[in-house]
Amino acid sequence: MAVGIFDSGLGGLTVLDAVTKRLPDVPFVYFGDNANAPYGVRDADDVYNLTTSAIEKMWDAGCDLIILACNTASAAALRRMQESWLPTDKRVLGVFVPLIEALTERNWGDNSPPREVEVKHVALFATPATVASRAFQRELAFRAIGVDVEAQACGGVVDAIEEGDLILAEALVRSHVDALKRKMPDPQAAILGCTHYPLMHETFQTALGEDVKVYSQANLVAESLADYLTRHPNMIGSGAESLFLTTGDAGRVSDRATQFLRRKITFQSA
Repeated sequence: MAVGIFDSGLGGLTVLDAVTKRLPDVPFVYFGDNANAPYGVRDADDVYNLTTSAIEKMWDAGCDLIILACNTASAAALRRMQESWLPTDKRVLGVFVPLIEALTERNWGDNSPPREVEVKHVALFATPATVASRAFQRELAFRAIGVDVEAQACGGVVDAIEEGDLILAEALVRSHVDALKRKMPDPQAAILGCTHYPLMHETFQTALGEDVKVYSQANLVAESLADYLTRHPNMIGSGAESLFLTTGDAGRVSDRATQFLRRKITFQSA
């Protein structure tokens, strides 16, 4: 048994890196659906079907607890899965929760009425599918009032990162930030709503300006997972080694992942 981390591609490695540093003794199974990436340009039914198929394979690999380190899957599929598909002995958690906890400065279990928070103007950078779902705005509205969210669909950024073309990715980020600032000139905070985007954190921060607080998911998810496992130690599992699975070309994905994390990563075919 191990804790699972799922992503449509390589972006979830930013989450894996953070959680392994925070929880060095916990074994993980990382599953990248690289053959079908990116998810951000797919419709909701397609994302749901691909995500549930991958999760079933992760169950077979011994994962009773899975983190959807994919904002598109969290936005387009998670609620539907939890309402009508997920077995009672399995847990699938999304990555919006820690972000909204941090932004609203309240715990997820706090079910008190929504209240005003310090940050009033928030920029959301995400994939087209995540933006179209409005999942972030919906979850935020349950917990905070008076927050203006301006979303920017960042087409092309994930593709450029997956291909290793960071020069193109940086140019696209600057273009998307410019487009966002034409709609919201003075954001107080920015949400990097895709687990690929922390690789571009410095570019986002420079384009937005040092006065804008940029929320990146990896460390927030790691802290949230550590807290969850403290409260549910039975979900840690008894595995000894981490495993990397991909639906894509295992050799190519391994090479790219090794470049991302600057340590040797070897994927197996799922």
